[in-house]
Amino acid sequence: MKEKFHEFLDEWNDILGFSTPTHHTQIMDFLVSVWEAPPHRGLLMAFRHSGKSTVVGIFAACLLCLYPETRILILSAETSLSSRMVSHIRHILENHPMCTHIVPTKKTEWAQGRITVNRPIGIREPSVICQGIHGNITGLRADLIICDDVEVPNTSNTIQKREMLRERLRELDFILSPTGTMVYIGTPHTLDTIYKTKES
Repeated sequence: MKEKFHEFLDEWNDILGFSTPTHHTQIMDFLVSVWEAPPHRGLLMAFRHSGKSTVVGIFAACLLCLYPETRILILSAETSLSSRMVSHIRHILENHPMCTHIVPTKKTEWAQGRITVNRPIGIREPSVICQGIHGNITGLRADLIICDDVEVPNTSNTIQKREMLRERLRELDFILSPTGTMVYIGTPHTLDTIYKTKES
């Protein structure tokens, strides 16, 4: 499985005229391992401008290429931030040679905040949809939830805001499919960070 994601990543970088950095391969390996193995929960923290979100977008596009029925929800502190990830994924789907079979001819749901690829009929949710952390996600279902920079100063600079953020994130378990995957990507902005684990 990892070989397919490596091939997808390398071919995309080749299209852009780049070679694949070693740490991008390591990030992809991590994402694939979280997708494949229970409990399907992952936290990705890396230095700023390391390309975390770039690789996560490539991972999401590859998932849709391999499993078009996948439903992906992208959450960020603001909708404008999460929509950038959707645009990144859409750009990859439109230009990666491995994705030609899933790009629809009639792009009825091919917009800034949501896209739907060619897939089996009967799936209600878009293939990819984005929302701000405090936006309306009632009724959605997802197989992959990407929390991309949900902790920023505006959502974590007071005790009350951090508790509201944690409460909101707890609701995601009701949206995720039973065997779904949840990945957090970000950088701590407070000592009482949501990214704090038992080991830290």
